[in-house]
Amino acid sequence: MSLKAQITADMKTAMKEKQIERLGTIRLLLAAMKQREVDERIELSDTDIATIIEKMVKQRKDSISQFEAAQRLDLADKEKAELVVLADYMPQQLSAEEIATFLDEAIATHGNAPASMGKIMADLKPKMAGRADMAEVSKLIKARLG
Repeated sequence: MSLKAQITADMKTAMKEKQIERLGTIRLLLAAMKQREVDERIELSDTDIATIIEKMVKQRKDSISQFEAAQRLDLADKEKAELVVLADYMPQQLSAEEIATFLDEAIATHGNAPASMGKIMADLKPKMAGRADMAEVSKLIKARLG
């Protein structure tokens, strides 16, 4: 079953079971997916959907930190609930060892000079999309390249 079909089926289940919060989050996700399909005139693959979900997760994390800093715990809790629903659709996250293996391969291919950073990131991004925090991967690359 494709990710899009799974999300649609989960929306129907949430409607039947009257899970209002879950339904709202799934509808936000489906709207974002539909928007991208219409804008780019494409049919989204599972990788494209994972990218959308990753972006939404990042937005939620940013919002949570801002709401907590502003003492708006009610809004932070709402964002946390949405984050839990979105996390259900994220692919299995890579372990630190798997990330290190990918880094070793990319550095061996492109060299370990600081100028190779862009090539290494370009090589790793499609392999790790949705499965690792690319900001953290970037920090690891910088640390390795010196």
